[in-house]
Amino acid sequence: MPQHAHSRGFEHEALLYAGDDEFVDRTAAFVREGVEADEPVLVMVGARKLERLRAALGDHAAHVRFVDMEQAGRNPARIIPAWRDFADRNARPGRSLRGVGEPIWADRSTAELVECQTHESLLNVAFADADGFRLLCPYDTSALEAAVIEEARRSHPVVLDGDVRWSSASYRSEEAAVAGLDKPLPDPLPEARELGFDPETLSPLRALVRGEAESAGFERSRAEDFALAVSEVAANSVRHAGGHGTLRLWREPAAFVAELQDGGSIDDPMVGRVEPAPHPDGGQGLWLANHLCDLVQVRSFPDGTRVRLHMRA
Repeated sequence: MPQHAHSRGFEHEALLYAGDDEFVDRTAAFVREGVEADEPVLVMVGARKLERLRAALGDHAAHVRFVDMEQAGRNPARIIPAWRDFADRNARPGRSLRGVGEPIWADRSTAELVECQTHESLLNVAFADADGFRLLCPYDTSALEAAVIEEARRSHPVVLDGDVRWSSASYRSEEAAVAGLDKPLPDPLPEARELGFDPETLSPLRALVRGEAESAGFERSRAEDFALAVSEVAANSVRHAGGHGTLRLWREPAAFVAELQDGGSIDDPMVGRVEPAPHPDGGQGLWLANHLCDLVQVRSFPDGTRVRLHMRA
């Protein structure tokens, strides 16, 4: 990868590659360049690619932090907090940082893919004021559909393809500020169980969800986590969205799903991705849900909000 001068600020780049060999060649050059410039480097990609990249880097690998994206980023809403932690720990005046993050791979479900694409757009919001942070996001053109690659061009200001690096003409900077909140969700399954909740029913609701999750095959601890996430989001509805809401529960082939709906409205697309300050009235429901669940989808309109929580069996 040819060297070139970089401006300070946040550089968010999509790297288009074809197959694992090209992935290793391109990302190893990028990482090696950072190590040799004494820049902190974090790599978050799948386990198989981590091992190949680590081997290709040789002695340079000792100066790189490696994280398995398939675990840390299973829920895409947890990825920005991981990058934020890396930046906060390593930022110094005049010091550059770099990272490699691949949140999208061919085995992602449709729902996960949508949330990953939202995540990629929100990176431009989360690090708009970052100083000297260069983040490379690889996309495998041999495994991903053309529509996914085109979406990468829309969420990344810069695209690298071969030895060519250019500003993306498709980049949608004006959409990043509201990314994801207005995307449609599929309807709940017809057999979904539906019930209302209010301040008096929060405790029974938590017990009900725990029991339903155990009936769906979850171990006790996983059922407890899911029930806690649901009850925390429901408590947000009670405190901040009119005092009541509706819960729907259903099973999908790979997950148990809960959807909470209320009459409130959310206008911050970063909600649940930035840890809120402690407050006596709570307000940490979505942050907690993102760290307990495998996928969280938030959709909000002037007439109401839906939060859909997924827990893998």
